[in-house]
Amino acid sequence: MTGGIDRGIKQTVDWQLIIIYLLLVFIGWLNIYASIHSSEAAGALAWGSRSGKQAVWILTAFILAAVILFIVNPRLWEVVSGPGYMLVLFLLIAVIFLGVEVKGSRSWFAFGPVRFQPAEISKITTSLVLATVMSRPNFSFGNKRDFAKVLTIVGLPFLAILAESETGSALVYVGLLFALYREGLSSWFLIIILIAIALFILTLKSSVTVSLIAVAVGAVFYLWYLLKHSRPHSRERRSAMLLFLGTVAACAVLVVSTRFAFDNVLAEHQRKRIEVLLGMKEDPSGVGYNVRQSMIAIGSGGFAGKGFLHGTQTTYWFVPEQSTDFIFCTVGEEWGFLGCLLVLVLYGVLISRIISDSEKCRESFTRIYGYCLASCLFMHLFINIGMTIGIMPVIGIPLPFLSYGGSSLWAFTIMLFIFIALYRQENKYF
Repeated sequence: MTGGIDRGIKQTVDWQLIIIYLLLVFIGWLNIYASIHSSEAAGALAWGSRSGKQAVWILTAFILAAVILFIVNPRLWEVVSGPGYMLVLFLLIAVIFLGVEVKGSRSWFAFGPVRFQPAEISKITTSLVLATVMSRPNFSFGNKRDFAKVLTIVGLPFLAILAESETGSALVYVGLLFALYREGLSSWFLIIILIAIALFILTLKSSVTVSLIAVAVGAVFYLWYLLKHSRPHSRERRSAMLLFLGTVAACAVLVVSTRFAFDNVLAEHQRKRIEVLLGMKEDPSGVGYNVRQSMIAIGSGGFAGKGFLHGTQTTYWFVPEQSTDFIFCTVGEEWGFLGCLLVLVLYGVLISRIISDSEKCRESFTRIYGYCLASCLFMHLFINIGMTIGIMPVIGIPLPFLSYGGSSLWAFTIMLFIFIALYRQENKYF
């Protein structure tokens, strides 16, 4: 809507989102300093320290946020979504050959002391192009061409990131299914993914034979349900039968190929992390060390924590990556259960507020983009905190706005403030 009276910034910007963003960024900076203060003699704002560098990333992120919110025309994002997606896809492929290897993953471009990870930006471009395609008139998941477009948009960066051995970032794309489900994707696809995960775990924990038996039992039960609750010779029954047969065949192929994929596709450190998580191996001093020390740090914080800069696990560097992927254990040790609860509540309010704002939008582009943003934030939150408390494998993924690093902070700042700007545009006029 472009007519009417301009309501101004105060009435149109969702300041609650901005306040939560600022709180999370500040909490992140405090805990980055807490995690490195004993090993880096420089002050909290010194360029030589991680907290000092993060302060620079924060300042530049604020500038980016202001430019997006007050200078860039929100309509531009839909226009540049396609070219932006293609550019980032090119970078995702190029980094495999031209990037530097960091901890077994070739996903970073290095320009002197500055490193850049295209996978972080790809979440933005993929969300924007999904919103562009799915907001077009007459879009429907029932249309095979539309469904293929969406599958391609999500699948290409997903596969490119997997090829970089950046499993954590690739898993975030699975979360986009929630946004697609909101726009009409059948719940059957969500069920299929859950079945695939369950069969993967069952095959690794037991055997191919046991998993095939489970597939057969499930197939018989569903076939009985289908024959009992659908009309004979109806189109619905024929479609359901085709989907049923395809799913059974896919499950059988998955079971048979799981062990081969596990042994030959995943890297050795990824296999070990999954085996430790599933209880197939014990390795407290190897790949299980990070999680063990993280859980000790969080548990030692108790109800109210040991106090700022008084965490022993983090002060003496028992937890590797405690300022990046394992920043949550620093929160747990120094601020305890109350600190962890505060962080989780802030994230919960942030995500629920984004969803609420998305549902209020008149334009489907803004709504779809908002759900993509919420899905990405949720997946990062779930995977990161899950691995710090031992319910997810250690796959290296930052905690949004808290973890050290410019790429992640900039990417999530840009992603969030694009949504805030789009929402403001919708509410700008009476």
